[in-house]
Amino acid sequence: MEDNKSIQYMLLAGFFFALMNVCVKFVSHLPTLEVVLFRSVISLVATYLILKQKRIPLLGTNKKLLIARGIAGCLGLIGSFYTLQNIPLASAVTINYTAPLFTAVLGIFIVKQPVRPIQFLFFSLAIAGVLMLKGFDTRISNLDLIIGLLAALFAAIAYNIIAKIKTSEHPLVIIFYFPLITIPFVGIYSIFHWQMPQGMDWFYLLLVGILTQLAQYYMTLSYQTANLSKVASLTYLGVVYALGFGYLLFDESYNIYSILGIVLIILAILLNMKVKTTSSIKKGQESS
Repeated sequence: MEDNKSIQYMLLAGFFFALMNVCVKFVSHLPTLEVVLFRSVISLVATYLILKQKRIPLLGTNKKLLIARGIAGCLGLIGSFYTLQNIPLASAVTINYTAPLFTAVLGIFIVKQPVRPIQFLFFSLAIAGVLMLKGFDTRISNLDLIIGLLAALFAAIAYNIIAKIKTSEHPLVIIFYFPLITIPFVGIYSIFHWQMPQGMDWFYLLLVGILTQLAQYYMTLSYQTANLSKVASLTYLGVVYALGFGYLLFDESYNIYSILGIVLIILAILLNMKVKTTSSIKKGQESS
């Protein structure tokens, strides 16, 4: 029963994230940092209210790593929103999903997590998929691809920092630092490059913040009620959502080579996750 609930929670999280991506796409005419600002303000207010209600200290203990996580998360989100606004939806989502591969590689150095030799084959498979996606889709420029991959890299740095401080800091405090760092950074830029949202823009910007909070809430519930390996792969349904929404709402289509590139990237990520999960299970059995 718990597994069924966790799957439902993850499916809801993935759907809310997909809707958030669509809303970001709908405001592609607004500066990326301005969209990030709206999303961050809503996140800051919501997280602050919950922290105060639960009487949890706002600033945590390991402030240096929390600030570093905030900076990495900020840069990752800016790059992610940029790709969502400037390239086809499914391509943007797929490139953003390369973050787990960067996380595994960086984990060797940051959290001393070993990588099995077979995983480097999966990394190569993902690189081949990225090159195929870029090479056969003229709508993706070199700059777009670089920004998308940098976004995934910064997200991976943020994930590794979270892994280092997860036992010493409350999850809400970790989340709180992200908008706390992001708002001053993007706010200063937005003051000098402000473009007033018009009409439905306000609605979409509000939804970006609300849908993100809902998605994070249900994703957290899912991870808390089931084994990570059983639900993590469901997050990649986001690519399916993106393909559907891109076709229906933005008149986006893909040739067979671009689709193959997307499949290769997702396959590489899933295989990498399976190897990590198997290694974790074996380690747990040996220690017991």
